[in-house]
Amino acid sequence: MPYPYVLLSAAVSLDGYLDDTTPERLLLSSRADFDRVDEVRASVDAILIGAGTIRADNPRLLVNSPERRAAREAAGQPAYPLKVTVSGSGDLDPAANFWHTGGEKVVYTTDKGADRVRALGIAADAVALGPELDWRRLLEHLHDVRGVRRLMVEGGGTVHTQLLRQGLADELQLVLAPLFVGDPAAPRLFGPGGYQGGRLRLVESRRIEDVVLNRYEPTAPGAGPLPTAADRHWLALACALAADCPPSDTAFSVGAVIVAADGTELARGHSREAGDPVVHAEEAALAKLDPADPRLPTATVYSSLEPCARRSSRPAPCARLILDAGVGRVVTAWREPDTFVTEADGTGLLAARGVDVLLLPEYEERAKEPNHHLL
Repeated sequence: MPYPYVLLSAAVSLDGYLDDTTPERLLLSSRADFDRVDEVRASVDAILIGAGTIRADNPRLLVNSPERRAAREAAGQPAYPLKVTVSGSGDLDPAANFWHTGGEKVVYTTDKGADRVRALGIAADAVALGPELDWRRLLEHLHDVRGVRRLMVEGGGTVHTQLLRQGLADELQLVLAPLFVGDPAAPRLFGPGGYQGGRLRLVESRRIEDVVLNRYEPTAPGAGPLPTAADRHWLALACALAADCPPSDTAFSVGAVIVAADGTELARGHSREAGDPVVHAEEAALAKLDPADPRLPTATVYSSLEPCARRSSRPAPCARLILDAGVGRVVTAWREPDTFVTEADGTGLLAARGVDVLLLPEYEERAKEPNHHLL
């Protein structure tokens, strides 16, 4: 299920509000930060806002810099990113600026909403997602049909909340403005509810005139059968670690990361680490932890290759080591081919013992890159 990279972008007051309740929109960003947002817009394939934001703010949602538009066109892209909105009802204003500026537009809606959009004569492609809105189907359609690899989401709060709660956000760019709103009736950035992703990792904090930009990434693994942005983050890291393996003509290059339920990285490893010619990635990572670590039963092992079920170099295959450690979840990119071991089925061995195993095939090519000479 490949999705675009989902970047949430918002500006809030110090007490967490997106706006106040006056008729005029509250400007939270500084001039320099508006230019930064324009730069981010120019870097993405699509920009998404909710129907409520169209009604409340009537935005144009453009790349304002002529130089940035020219650079996009020089790179073979349209001058403006695809503009996307989401509406369950399809009740949208055909006169809104959103439809009459920029490039292509698309509305994701329900079956009934699509009929409404067409009846209103909205100048956009109406995509029906079924009887209800489905964010995963929306992201799959953007990726597979519209070719969107990087999606910027500019609100509003309901949209941000839904994406974060479902573990579909890869990054949050949050600007803090030096003022308070203090009105409980004003819109807030995030609504109530359980959030997947747990604690976020701060990856950058930058002063821009009188505002502060904080960039965050989710870190906590998912708890169910569907991948979260954190799962994709950690599996991408495992695939990157595979490139650190010393080359071999008789064994795969594999990377592994063990992550606690709260998103803390516990250990990492890669094949043939520290001069050991036969150590496997999961084995190397597990060896760095105390077997009695209470975080292991709720941790996730991310491995670029399916944990081995059979091996000749050591008595215990990696699937057995994972079971012995009590780890309850494994995410992997690539099923082990029969190159060295026939009928390998680490997934089956783990699943038979109650371990949740999730395969993300969109990362298979990354996992194969350091192993192409073996395939």
